[in-house]
Amino acid sequence: MHLYRFRVVALTAVITLTVGGCQTIDPYTGEQKTSDTTKGAGIGAAGGAIVGAIFGGRKGALIGAGIGALGGGLVGNYMDREEAKLRARLQGTGVSVTRVGDTVILNMPGNVTFATDSADISSSFYQVLDSVGLVINEFEKTYVDVIGHTDNTGKPEYNQQLSVRRADSVARYLESQQVLPQRIVTRGAGQDEPVASNDTPEGRTLNRRVEIRLTPLT
Repeated sequence: MHLYRFRVVALTAVITLTVGGCQTIDPYTGEQKTSDTTKGAGIGAAGGAIVGAIFGGRKGALIGAGIGALGGGLVGNYMDREEAKLRARLQGTGVSVTRVGDTVILNMPGNVTFATDSADISSSFYQVLDSVGLVINEFEKTYVDVIGHTDNTGKPEYNQQLSVRRADSVARYLESQQVLPQRIVTRGAGQDEPVASNDTPEGRTLNRRVEIRLTPLT
């Protein structure tokens, strides 16, 4: 189980990349340099995330990175709009969108997301995850929990490892689409949280899945 995908070391690297990636050419020397304004902004945002991660966990990291929390009266409308955007973009993709309270759950069946017994995302599914990433980035005031599941075929230990690797693959892809790592937590549930009977092929197909749970930052 991966409690937090972000680490202080990783966030320190963000500072380096942010500062190093915003350089200009000095007109007098011809050398690359980073402006003090850019340097300060980069260090401020990433440094805030590091401090938040140390003292306030995932919520602290997001607030430290400049993502404000939602007030109580705004939560329902915010999640309504995110749910509607996701439903519109994911229609016909095989990904179901479910609302449970203020949490939006995306259920991605394993038979369309991964090849059999593999944690490599099928290339045909990239476009679907691109759409998910766009909406998640638009509605940044949400936690992103990625949970892998399997059926009960094979050894429980292997199924657990496979579910972790699949959740990690989806999380890494979302990060490649600029979803902040501080928002993401991954977990492998293995075969322990079925949504259907494992006694039938149809039930086992339903149990092989990855879920993305979007919960408001309040």
